[in-house]
Amino acid sequence: MESIRLLAGLGVEGDAHLGVTVQHRSRVAADPTQPNLRQVHLIHAELFEELAEAGFTVAAGELGENVTTRGVDLLGLPTGTLLRLGAEAVVEVTGLRNPCPQINAFQDGLLKAVVGRDEAGGIVRKAGIMAIVRTGGDIRPGDAIAVELPAPPHRALERV
Repeated sequence: MESIRLLAGLGVEGDAHLGVTVQHRSRVAADPTQPNLRQVHLIHAELFEELAEAGFTVAAGELGENVTTRGVDLLGLPTGTLLRLGAEAVVEVTGLRNPCPQINAFQDGLLKAVVGRDEAGGIVRKAGIMAIVRTGGDIRPGDAIAVELPAPPHRALERV
């Protein structure tokens, strides 16, 4: 898209997940009063390259992400990291995206490609991160991304 507008405390203007409280169907069913920690979904472009090497054809926007990054270790950021997107917008990283089996409807086997296990048997989620909007603003392809880490001790990202 030419641009998207982030709305403080809500998410991406026009997005199905816009709102102060959870919008994802399974989470609404569990407790519709939960805060929406999934207002903005960010994926690193390097994931698309990794998926291509595994035989998948996935382009930016096709996995439901709102923002595609390059050169930022999204999965390695700690909880609470602020990302300054473009001239005005600021999002706060809340956790890892936990994709559901519906992702296989897009391409068979895709879930296994974006959720795997490490050598110790721990689950590794690679389908991006989630954030909430702290400061709204318009963002465009090519906008700079500044990373502001929270004060230590840092907490590793968990699924949200």
